[in-house]
Amino acid sequence: MSANEITWGDGAMKDFLGLEGKVAMVVGGGLGMGESTSVTLAEAGCDVAVVDIDRARAEGVAARVRETGRRAVAVVADAMDAGTAAGSVAEVVRALGRIDVMATIVGQAEWSTVLDVTEETWDLDHRRNLRYFFFYAQAAARAMVKAGNGGAIAAVASVSGLQSAPNHAAYGAAKAGLVNLVRTMGVELAPHGIRVNAVAPGTISTPRINEGPHRAAFEEKIRNSLIPFRRLGTTQEIANGLLFLLSDLAGYVTGQTLAVDGGFTAQFLLGAPREA
Repeated sequence: MSANEITWGDGAMKDFLGLEGKVAMVVGGGLGMGESTSVTLAEAGCDVAVVDIDRARAEGVAARVRETGRRAVAVVADAMDAGTAAGSVAEVVRALGRIDVMATIVGQAEWSTVLDVTEETWDLDHRRNLRYFFFYAQAAARAMVKAGNGGAIAAVASVSGLQSAPNHAAYGAAKAGLVNLVRTMGVELAPHGIRVNAVAPGTISTPRINEGPHRAAFEEKIRNSLIPFRRLGTTQEIANGLLFLLSDLAGYVTGQTLAVDGGFTAQFLLGAPREA
């Protein structure tokens, strides 16, 4: 069931989520998983700041948020530039008053064998999958601590950070670092009432994957039963995982990474893949 199919009824579900009237900042909120997350948080009752490197994308998603009846602001920033973190957070606070929850969805992988990884590839994958998260989460946490109302931060990690990631050495190492950083920040920020968690997507049907050169490889994974659900995940399913972690339903959850992967990491493949 997608967020658009949820029947909110008399508001009881929103009461469980505890997000009504809160302010959400979605970094990378203008496309794919970020767009789904921005709209889902709005439907759950949040005002939303859509942070994206592309102004048209950010403004387009902000317009979708306003269609739900919530406030929205588009913030244009290159998240890979750590120097934009404090300024982006300050812009959101000026526009919407505060930040209660933040989701970070920037990330991409270079494909390369261990023998072929270059220094440039290594640094790029760490900048766009790990380094940016720390500085944006740090800036948001500082604002939350100053406000004194607690908060929640949820990152998008990857199954490549939970187990070996052939041809993803730099990316997998960065995502594994993110998983560890979520644990550390979750523990350190708990006394301030701030929770920090992550979702680890499996293979998700995003615009980049659908249009990219590796679509055939992902479809092969499905044919070989490497994904028990035998389909790609959807951006809405990742948004739903982030919604849970940012909501009061996860009020006693911090430092955790939730795999949203169709069962991919739950299995031990003994021998040849089973037949379809």
